[in-house]
Amino acid sequence: MRYLCIVVVVLLAACGTPSSSDKQVFRYNVQEGIASLDPAFAKNQAVIWAVRQLYNTLVEPDAQLNIRPSLATRWDISPDHKTLTFHLRTNVYFHDNEVFPGGKGRRLVASDVVYSLRRIMDPATASPGAWIFNGKVDKEKGFLALNDSTFQLSLLQPFHPILGILSMQYCSIIPHEIVDRYGKDFRKHPCGSGPFQFSFWEEGQALVLHRNPHYFENDSAGRPLPYLDAVKISFLDSKATEFLLFRQGQLDFMNDIDASFKDEVLTKKGNLKKDWEGKLVLDKSPYLNIEYFGFLMDSTNSAVKHSSSAIQKVRLAINYSIDRTRMITYLRNGIGFPATAGFVPMGLPSFDTSRVKGYRYDPVKARQLLQEAGFPEGKGLPTIKLLSIPVYEDYANYVANQLQQVGIPVQVEVMQKALLLEQTAKSQALFFRGSWMADYADAENYLAVFYSKNPAPPNYTRYHNPAFDLLYEQSLSENNDSLRYLLYQQMDKMVLADAPVVPLFYDQVIHLVQPNVEGFTSNALNLLELRNVRIRPRIINEN
Repeated sequence: MRYLCIVVVVLLAACGTPSSSDKQVFRYNVQEGIASLDPAFAKNQAVIWAVRQLYNTLVEPDAQLNIRPSLATRWDISPDHKTLTFHLRTNVYFHDNEVFPGGKGRRLVASDVVYSLRRIMDPATASPGAWIFNGKVDKEKGFLALNDSTFQLSLLQPFHPILGILSMQYCSIIPHEIVDRYGKDFRKHPCGSGPFQFSFWEEGQALVLHRNPHYFENDSAGRPLPYLDAVKISFLDSKATEFLLFRQGQLDFMNDIDASFKDEVLTKKGNLKKDWEGKLVLDKSPYLNIEYFGFLMDSTNSAVKHSSSAIQKVRLAINYSIDRTRMITYLRNGIGFPATAGFVPMGLPSFDTSRVKGYRYDPVKARQLLQEAGFPEGKGLPTIKLLSIPVYEDYANYVANQLQQVGIPVQVEVMQKALLLEQTAKSQALFFRGSWMADYADAENYLAVFYSKNPAPPNYTRYHNPAFDLLYEQSLSENNDSLRYLLYQQMDKMVLADAPVVPLFYDQVIHLVQPNVEGFTSNALNLLELRNVRIRPRIINEN
């Protein structure tokens, strides 16, 4: 009944008179809501997207995920690769705020960078991003303002992906005065230097950001960015209502397509159906996210010792039993790519299908491996329990059915995500659903999942291979990209040989965009980039 009421309200609103506003307002919905606008808590996509509009970082990824200047115009790296010196823009100002003298935003300087990055590491902040500098930077000595326009970062040892880490929204630069005034309430009183500034936020209802008239960037023709006048974010928790609003032209874009709408909008090959051509734009690109199943590999765990999944050939047989292409076609309408080239997903520069060859669908080889493991046709093989979450149940059942066909009995147990995360963190899950979304655009972020000195997360499988660890540590200080990529590929091949995971598919960014939206681009980190977006006038009068 509640859903019907929402639909009626939406339809009535959508059938009104044409919009007469000449303002360009970009509208999108966040189903899960936004918990904070404090960048120290930018741990999920909803918060990252909003924070990205309000703040800047020293550096940022471009559309191809190369690191480019943002607040820093350039940087120098010392010969030992442990000291990075950033030269800052001198024309960046924080948003106007009553906390500043006269209400006018002051200039952003190097001491603001020191303050912002130290704050992430401060236990009092309790930032979920505190890990980004752990073991890499000394909190007191690692951040230094040489003068107002020069910031220096000192590493404890070389760490090539540090620029990627500095591009994360956790590393947004903030003014201490606002935090001092509001304390923990800074989460709802944001103030940055980004292309948009805070207007109002009614939690659970809407968040509105206005164009920052003092933003420092211009386009290639010298015109000030951004072009949009405002961004409006709604928080409807119904995907059905969100899709209806989009169809009515009241949202400018949707992130991803709910499973219940995929067959209506997409063909089995992931293309737009003819009925929708011209009515919306389907925007797709590789997404730095891999979906997989993991095995607990801790040999000291008594449950592992007595599990058939502790046998390498059984794990390999499981990997060769799955038709990943068929799974993508029928369960995902062609969205994504079969994970047949290792754990590191496509979209990263080190990804190379000619060098890293993963598991193909080969049930004959799977049966052969089972026989070599002592379980011909699966005889005598105990049932393996696969732990999954509700939204992943179809994939788990699909895999269980495929394994059954070669003689591997699997029982699927579905539980809430929080419980599964707890069990994997405590080494209580022997075979479990997992996914890894890139924090920054470097394969190291994925290979860290298997580094034995890392806890869970990220090393949920407790994988331990000294040869892998040696290569991983070597890669951290290798500054020649080509050589480092070779090390990454060697590590990925080691993981494939040991089979602590079952890679399923590399994800894909899927956006639905209104035809009158211009300049909207996607990237493999699925960052919401609105600086170059324009909205052409459109009559909203669809019945």
